[in-house]
Amino acid sequence: MQSNKIFFNKILGKMVVTKEGKRLGFVKDITFETKSGELINLLIKDSTPYTKNLNLERTDSNDLLIPYNAIIAIGDFVIVSEEDLI
Repeated sequence: MQSNKIFFNKILGKMVVTKEGKRLGFVKDITFETKSGELINLLIKDSTPYTKNLNLERTDSNDLLIPYNAIIAIGDFVIVSEEDLI
């Protein structure tokens, strides 16, 4: 039986793209609820100019926040639904 677990260190540094192939940046960190372990956001560094078209929340250090519910798949890239970002 194959496990669906993906470890934190395997996600760091992965490129984040929309399902249409638009590049958004790279995973810098992850925020999660400490009691339940529920993922909340991905922090994105080195954001591309395309992200200016999206209404995304930013941290104090100007990193983008991608909500966990926008993630479609994690493999060689983290693929997100642009519809869930707007």
